[in-house]
Amino acid sequence: MQQNLPPNNLPSFPNTKFILIGEDDTDDQEFLKEIFTEVDSSFFLLFEKNGRKIIDYLEQLGNEGLPCLILLDYNMPDLNGAEILGELNKKTRYKSIPKIIWSTSGSSTFRKSCLDLGANDYFIKPSKVSDMVNLINKMLSICQPEHS
Repeated sequence: MQQNLPPNNLPSFPNTKFILIGEDDTDDQEFLKEIFTEVDSSFFLLFEKNGRKIIDYLEQLGNEGLPCLILLDYNMPDLNGAEILGELNKKTRYKSIPKIIWSTSGSSTFRKSCLDLGANDYFIKPSKVSDMVNLINKMLSICQPEHS
């Protein structure tokens, strides 16, 4: 199951396995939806296209409703993936949530910056389905039980 964040009435998903995904590219959103559903359809995927809105959404959630994983595109409007990580670092309640950056850029500077800011990993966006399945499996393997 998946949806985009509604503008003012933001849902929360206590006691469910959900992944918050910051991705502004519609094609990448569709690719993620398709492969996540194929790999494990028990996760609820919630998409947001704007970095600032991701922070605003998380701030409205209770501790029991936090995602088991946050996947962020490096390049997003308002706040990029590294800037979002920096904002999340300001609150201890986000520390135990795994965070992954994915990007079309293989920049070692971007990668190091994101890992230094607490990302669990930095992946290059794959174009092949088989590579995407492997990547999704890696992502799901780091979802921590206390958040699912």
